[in-house]
Amino acid sequence: MSQDAAKKKYEIDMCSGSILKKMLMFSIPLMCSSILQLLFNAADIVVVGRFAGDNSLAAVGSNSSIINLLTNLFIGLSIGANVLVARFYGARHQRDLSETVHTAMLLSIISGIILTVVGCIGAKQILIWMSTPPEVLDLAVIYLRIYFTGMTAMMVYNFGASILRAVGDTKRPLYYLLAAGIINIVLNLLFVIGLKMDVAGVALATVISQCISAFLVMRCMIHEKGGIQLELKRLHIYRDKFIKILQIGLPAGFQGIIFSIANVVIQSSINSFGATVVAGNSAAANIEGFVYMAMNALYQSAISFTGQNVGAAKYERVNRILLTAQACVIVVGVVLGNGAVLFGRQLLGIYSNSPAVIDAGMARLNIISRLYALCGMMDVMVGSLRGLGYSVLPMIVSLIGACGLRLIWLATMFQMEQFHTITMVYITYPISWALTFAAHLLCFCIIRAKLAKQWGR
Repeated sequence: MSQDAAKKKYEIDMCSGSILKKMLMFSIPLMCSSILQLLFNAADIVVVGRFAGDNSLAAVGSNSSIINLLTNLFIGLSIGANVLVARFYGARHQRDLSETVHTAMLLSIISGIILTVVGCIGAKQILIWMSTPPEVLDLAVIYLRIYFTGMTAMMVYNFGASILRAVGDTKRPLYYLLAAGIINIVLNLLFVIGLKMDVAGVALATVISQCISAFLVMRCMIHEKGGIQLELKRLHIYRDKFIKILQIGLPAGFQGIIFSIANVVIQSSINSFGATVVAGNSAAANIEGFVYMAMNALYQSAISFTGQNVGAAKYERVNRILLTAQACVIVVGVVLGNGAVLFGRQLLGIYSNSPAVIDAGMARLNIISRLYALCGMMDVMVGSLRGLGYSVLPMIVSLIGACGLRLIWLATMFQMEQFHTITMVYITYPISWALTFAAHLLCFCIIRAKLAKQWGR
């Protein structure tokens, strides 16, 4: 098979033919990648929990929210790169495409270095600010510092995978993630069980696996042809491309950061109901994570498909892309979300043997997971708007709708005795999803009508 034929084997022409068929070809490997990532993360927790002890488990667990908080901004920038690459690829503007690729990959390296410096120097103080229990603080600091030494590799993989996905290639990022994940599990067992390295072993295994996935994605891009080929000597920040990446990526990143902060506030409300509710909530949220990641693949599909078709001036396909993505995400959300409820007790039993914890987890699943499709519908609307090049507006709408409404509810109605129940916390999720989806839909209709005049159709 020639190199050009091999390239076409992985890429998807999003600008012609059946949208549904190609969206499924794009989304399914992406769903598998996300679910594999969750499984590998779960494997880290299982290994450290079973073989290093409760304090080590708490040390690893206490870092997840701060890692998400610090990385969300830069992961948002990879979304900006995805939209720009998709647009230039669809328009067949090879020079602009190449400049975008080299700008994005150098940006990923710079982002990783910044995160490494912040994470290593500020680890202890950040964890103190987060009220990390004294008995696990030292272990948590060790884990966080080692983990953040791998940030450059993590950013390189995320940006590289985002670029490949923008041209329709979701298979090779899946293969690279699978290879790195298997190595991660093997190294976890070696470092934690064999060498008794505790949390340092888990962190080191993660860093090594991240370096492997970054190497594989860079190797792939170096051997590519055309505009997405990566030449290390051509790494450069092209000012116009950098600004466009920031215009789309920064709002997405800030949205992720503020969502993380809002989730901390919501978690504090949940914490007020005691350890049993917290444990059940955590287990149910882990289960819901698999449903969310499956739906998130349709969000990314909406971005890439919309971006490519706008770049190719196939404007008549934009509405059909949105409708197809919405239909798919509804099916995924309803089937998987309600499946999680149907098998909820068995799934929660993996996390805890306590009937009280399982009951607490079911209380969450019955409200949030059952209606999780609404979250997917909201996200697909955001994906379509970002694919059109609008990122600030969906950020504002999402923050007001999905974050603001929940926080206002917790600060007002939730404080009243008759509404001070865990059910009232959970019910804010589907209500905020529905209202935010409606607001995004209205924005899409207004923007689509405005663009139709510009496009002359």
